[in-house]
Amino acid sequence: MTYIAYNRNVIKKNMKAIEVVSIPVSDQQRSKAFYLSIGFVLVLEAPMDEKANWIQLGLPNGGASITLVTWFPKMPPGSFQGLVIATDDIAKDREFLSTKGVAVGLTDETPWGKFAQITDPDGNGLTLHQK
Repeated sequence: MTYIAYNRNVIKKNMKAIEVVSIPVSDQQRSKAFYLSIGFVLVLEAPMDEKANWIQLGLPNGGASITLVTWFPKMPPGSFQGLVIATDDIAKDREFLSTKGVAVGLTDETPWGKFAQITDPDGNGLTLHQK
């Protein structure tokens, strides 16, 4: 068995990737429409109970996906910050998002890349990043 030592903790190496990130929202259908409008694709939508669906969205190139959640009491809508979305052309994405009516923050140029902030309808923060 192979182990990786990280920050004094030992982690089994059979964990491979982050698969799904939960985004807390107040209205799943409104949020689904927003994420679809900015380029996400629907991975799965299925009823969970009479109040909520499992709505999973991802980017066309794959990788980790998001699910729009309403059922975690300690995750109120708008409380999620820090989802970083890689882009090859932040200027082009800023232009695309603007045509969709999405407010995009100023581009911050750093030694480790360019960043621009957007928020979903509930105020969850997303960051575009171009290396």
